[in-house]
Amino acid sequence: MVAGPIERATNLLPQFYKKRIFEYHKVVDGMRQILWGLFKKVVIADNCAEFANQIFNNSADMNGSSLALGAIFFTFQIYGDFSGYSDIAIGTSRLFGFDLKQNFATPYFSRDIAEFWRRWHISLSTWFRDYLYIPLGGSRGGPWMKVRNTFIIFIVSGFWHGANWTFIVWGALNAVYFLPLLLTNNNRKNLGVVAEDKALPSFKEIFAMLSTFSLTVFAWIFFRAENIEHAFSYIRGIFSYDIISIPKFYNRLNASITICYVIIFLIIEWLGRKDKFALQNLNKIPDFYRWMIYLILSLQISYFMSVMNNQQFIYFQF
Repeated sequence: MVAGPIERATNLLPQFYKKRIFEYHKVVDGMRQILWGLFKKVVIADNCAEFANQIFNNSADMNGSSLALGAIFFTFQIYGDFSGYSDIAIGTSRLFGFDLKQNFATPYFSRDIAEFWRRWHISLSTWFRDYLYIPLGGSRGGPWMKVRNTFIIFIVSGFWHGANWTFIVWGALNAVYFLPLLLTNNNRKNLGVVAEDKALPSFKEIFAMLSTFSLTVFAWIFFRAENIEHAFSYIRGIFSYDIISIPKFYNRLNASITICYVIIFLIIEWLGRKDKFALQNLNKIPDFYRWMIYLILSLQISYFMSVMNNQQFIYFQF
């Protein structure tokens, strides 16, 4: 209830009064989403957390390339952690006959920041939109009102995470990212799925996704940093002469393996980008291959649960 998905009463409350019967396909779908959520959390997020924590906690001793890699590790940690939690919650609810709204829609494939915020923590983003942004006037007024309302909604979003200047700057930075799109009426340009009718994106789409991802990674530095001074020193370290050097930190071999897991994860997410979660349509492939995927994911989850120091869900602290 605290971490989400934040359900609207109009969607959730009527479901308590409906008679629920066992539906095999819903239970299988729910278990499939739980499995994918556990993979995101245990295999992706917790592995990335090990190196993100190591690099952020010792940032003064790290070279530029290590710091850049640490920011990327945290970017996938927070996504795997929070979207994994959402998948587990939504899948578990489906086991009991409750249908909760989708909370993440492959946000790191977004082509601009406006699209990113339509795909990240959807239940909270739409809540802020409907109960704060629109009552303030939304984008209906002049340029000054648009600027004011955009900064209000993003700064409040930052403050919602905690009373720390890092969250406020994170929110304000996202407002700065968003405003050029809003003021040029390009904030609703990318409403569909990227490369919807194609297997691969165009060069233009790749550039747009990489640009948006880079801006997001930069903003996450403030979200993860202990305080403003830490954030700025971390950023100064990234943009130093040794940004093109070989990363130097403990256990780089395991870090390389984690990067391979992230790449595989991104490929699976890309293939399932049109669905509510990546494994939703796995029932369409032959039984043997489907059960092999279940087995591989389950073994990976079991292995890392036994050897890793499991991390608390990040959003449980907010």
